[in-house]
Formats: sequence, C-alpha cells, structure tokens
Amino acid sequence: MSAGRLLSVLLSLQSRGRMSARRIAEEQGVSVRTAYRDLARLQAAGVPVYAEPGRGGGYQLLDGYRTRLTGMSEGEARALFLAGLPGPAADLGLAEEVAAARLKLLASLPSGPREEAARTAAAFHLDAPGWYREPERTPYLPLFVEAVLTQHAVDVLYRRWRAPREVRRRLRSYGLVLKSGVWYLVAAAESRISTYRVSQVLDATVTDERFDRPRDFDLGSYWTSYLDDFHKRRYTGTATVRLSPRGLRRLPDNVPPEVVRAVDSTAAPVGDSGWVEAVIPTESTEHACGELLRLGVDVEVVAPDELRRAMADTVAALARAYGVE
Repeated sequence: MSAGRLLSVLLSLQSRGRMSARRIAEEQGVSVRTAYRDLARLQAAGVPVYAEPGRGGGYQLLDGYRTRLTGMSEGEARALFLAGLPGPAADLGLAEEVAAARLKLLASLPSGPREEAARTAAAFHLDAPGWYREPERTPYLPLFVEAVLTQHAVDVLYRRWRAPREVRRRLRSYGLVLKSGVWYLVAAAESRISTYRVSQVLDATVTDERFDRPRDFDLGSYWTSYLDDFHKRRYTGTATVRLSPRGLRRLPDNVPPEVVRAVDSTAAPVGDSGWVEAVIPTESTEHACGELLRLGVDVEVVAPDELRRAMADTVAALARAYGVE
C-alpha cells in the first residue's frame, strides 16, 4: 500500500468531486481492484468517502469535507511557483489574482521552502510567443475564461480559413489551451467538439444559456488526440529530396520538426560529396515548394515531378524578375 497514492486519491476527490473507480485507477496507474481497496482504506481511516450508485455515479467526499495538509517540501513549493508564471495569467486576466496568491503562499511557507520558492520565482520567466512573431491580440480571452468557469454559452462571430470566411456559432466552452504562444478554445457547437483560435474571434457575447460540461471530458486527453489527428491530416504526401551538408545544418531552422525527423530517419549518402537523399512528408505542392525554397541551392527535389516543376518554375520566375536570363 502506498500512503502517497492514498493522499493523491484523497486530493483528487477533494478537488474534482465525484469520480468513478475506473477513473481513479487510470490516474493512479493501478488496477480497478486496487482503486476499490484504496477507497476502502480511506473509509477505514475515517475519511467520509461514499459511493453514489447508478449511471453517472461514482465516489465522492461528504459535502464540506476538506483535509488540511502541512509539511510542504521545497520541491512542491518550487513547482507551485512555476505553475503560476505571470505571462499566461496576464493573458487570462488573472495577473493580480495570481500575484496575490503567490504572496499569500509565500507568507504561509516555513523558512526553508519559502526561500527556495522565492529563488525559483526570481529565476524563471515565461515568454510564450515564438521569435519573429508578434503576440496575438486576444481581447475576448477573459470573456472565455469566465464562460468556461461559469458554464455559460457564448455567441461568437468567428473568422476561419475556408469559405464562408466569417461564421456565427453558439459555443459551449470546455477549456482553453496555450500552444506556442497561441490561445485555443475547445468548445462544443451543437453536438460537435471543435478547436477555435481565440485571436480569430471577431465578436463574442455571453448568453444566459447554461450548460453542463460532460463529466467524462478530459481537456488534456482531448488536446493530445486533436494534435495526433491534426498531424495525420496535415501531411498528405511525400517528396524525395537531396540535401547538401550545409542544407542539413540549416534544416531545423527552416522546416517543421516532422520534416527534420523524417530526414534523420531516411537520409542515405549520395556519392562522396556529403549530400544525402531522404524522403520527407509534404502538405501540398505549393506549401512544400515555399518551405524548400528557403534552403536555396542546398536542396534539390528529386520527386514528385509536380513539385520539381514547381521549384523550377519559381526559380525561373525569380531569375526573370532580377533580369537574369
């Protein structure tokens, strides 16, 4: 039996409310049978855990029960301060709240963890947006924070990449995700869960409609599945290319990681010049042409013929533009 696991189960019930034994088992990495034993041990220790039978039932704590924990370690205090980095909190409209919470947490810690937490807060700064890109404007982000927490539907005017470009939706917001400095909203429109780029919301109004977020919805799991599906849909073809030694060095700065990994796994030498030949994934002929042209003379497209012609036509057009015959 793990005392740490029992504590983790207790804190999960305290913070999340009703949970099934299967959900507890999955989170703790144990069997369902072990989860039942852990719940029984908590009950035997006097923790008011009770079972709610029937569809949608599970285990939960008696209303109002809270455990008070002391003895926070230096590592735990350090992790809490890293979890409250101010950049994303400011985006969400929570900068003052996070700052106040950090001060209260710091004041409540004993001297050792307090000093360690203060050193951590002073040594890390998060700047999420990538280089060469301005942070996106997200004026409606605080509105979506409120909608997620209060479970109110939001009417939006949204700009998307395909026609019709501007559409109206009523969204039931399940969560927000920060990815490489870009905020995304995960929400249900009618019966379908989709992902929306917050910066593309042109107008938003909170409605009086309330909704219940599905109990079995997990934002982290959804996002992982969404990314997997995105990458599968993104790359629909392949191309065979040859790269010079300098092209190989420049590759990570000019193409996505998926292309770099493909070159690393398929590269084969071509002669004694240091050039290699590899097979890379491609989105479309136009997109691949634009990416590979960044490498200039350090890349040659071998196949398919359509991409090879597109590269040649673009280079020829550039030569004409600069007066080179």
